[in-house]
Amino acid sequence: MKNIIKNAKKGILLLALTVTMVSFANENSIYNVSVVANKTTLTINHVKEGNLLSLKNALGQVIASETIKTTGKYTREFDLSFLSNGNYMFEVDKGLEINEIPFSIKSGEALFNKNEEKVIYKPFIRVSADMVFVSKLAIDGEPLDIEILFTPKNSMNSTVVVSEKIKNKDKIERAYQLSSARPGEYQVILRTAGRRFEKKI
Repeated sequence: MKNIIKNAKKGILLLALTVTMVSFANENSIYNVSVVANKTTLTINHVKEGNLLSLKNALGQVIASETIKTTGKYTREFDLSFLSNGNYMFEVDKGLEINEIPFSIKSGEALFNKNEEKVIYKPFIRVSADMVFVSKLAIDGEPLDIEILFTPKNSMNSTVVVSEKIKNKDKIERAYQLSSARPGEYQVILRTAGRRFEKKI
């Protein structure tokens, strides 16, 4: 009888550990998805009101988008059967972070692979007086191309004043001093993970 109780306790403990591990994994995943026939129910974890959800094709073109109006978990049902066979992506823009949720369509059915989900950390540009500060998390080691152009006032011709490629760093931080001697406009262009970010000064 004691052995039965001990084994039962071990079984309960193992079940509790398993449930805890599964719950932990789900909480740390970008999303959960359920596909039944042509109905896809997508739950995105850790969103904030104002985040932007977009549906994009393989070329990065936006098919549809909406602003999320809740904080915490966001759940919505989609009918993706209208999409042609091919590769697509849900994208959640969270300010300095972009969550990519790729999937494919085959004969009207959406197929997701959670191993392909990805987080892209956007570069951040801050301007203070004549200084420009650029920072970015690069946990996956993705490089960052930095280019700063100057266009004199009343001119259409731009000059490259900074051109730099930074790689093999987990955290990127750079500071550049801009000259205010001539009137004109500076443009900071950053490229990383196949994306382009820019700011005019």
